[in-house]
Amino acid sequence: MESHRLNDISFLIIQAAIEVHRTLGPGLLESVYRACMIYELRQRNLTVVAEQIVPICYKDVIIDGEGGYRLDLLVENDVLVEIKAVEVLLPVHQAKLLSYLRLTKKPIGLLVNFNVPVLVKGVKRIMNGCESAALLSKQQNPPDSGLT
Repeated sequence: MESHRLNDISFLIIQAAIEVHRTLGPGLLESVYRACMIYELRQRNLTVVAEQIVPICYKDVIIDGEGGYRLDLLVENDVLVEIKAVEVLLPVHQAKLLSYLRLTKKPIGLLVNFNVPVLVKGVKRIMNGCESAALLSKQQNPPDSGLT
């Protein structure tokens, strides 16, 4: 998927999260924010799948096809959104999202913590491996920039 499309989707997701946060504020359960995010994303004509199971595949064997790993939101079949309502985002939250990205082979994820005074401080964008390097390279060195 092209980087500008991923950026556009990410922008719309963050825009939706800001609207939810502006309306509800911090302090509610993740499930409330998830439901409101689904509404806001669909209002923006984005396809959203909630609670999709993440199968664990080990050496070509599905180990945990129905277990406890579920994506909070999958938007446009490309961007994972992990919703939190915690006092502080911890490295384990980022590691979990990165693991989901690797398991699903999706290029980008957003970790959104609604338990902050200003939502922008609660959003982390996480890229999946070499896909992120390619996107970052394109963003830092556009074709007409003259940089090599």
